[in-house]
Amino acid sequence: MNMKKIVEYRKLLDVTKEATLKELKSIYRRSMKECHPDTCTTEEETLAAEEKSKAIIEAYHFLVSVAPETAEKTKAEFTKTTKESGILDFYMEKQALYINFVDGSCYEFFGIPRNVYIKMVNAESPARFGRRHIYNTYLYRSATKIVAGGE
Repeated sequence: MNMKKIVEYRKLLDVTKEATLKELKSIYRRSMKECHPDTCTTEEETLAAEEKSKAIIEAYHFLVSVAPETAEKTKAEFTKTTKESGILDFYMEKQALYINFVDGSCYEFFGIPRNVYIKMVNAESPARFGRRHIYNTYLYRSATKIVAGGE
């Protein structure tokens, strides 16, 4: 996931990055009513509405996962992991950095420049590099454990 996609999600739902969970939910519900496939009269309209609905659902779930309120709720766990747990493995894909921690947590960080990732790869201690340059700098969300290389 790159930052451009995040911007597209916000634009689709017409929200700012400061949108509250309550606002996101309201906008999501209104948007789903406006483009619900059952309100369409032709098959073409129905298919278009289904595609738009899928996009809205995807955008909503993603934006909830990176919302400031969500980050605040999980901050204690995130801080504990990033301060106390070592890195099991990490890799970058499409401007997103995936880090699996020894404690079983996994986080996805967005908008990481390639040169920052290369510095992390070459760092004597990737965990220390992450604490200094990534964890509290870039947008993140909790992710399911991701195994590098598709193993």
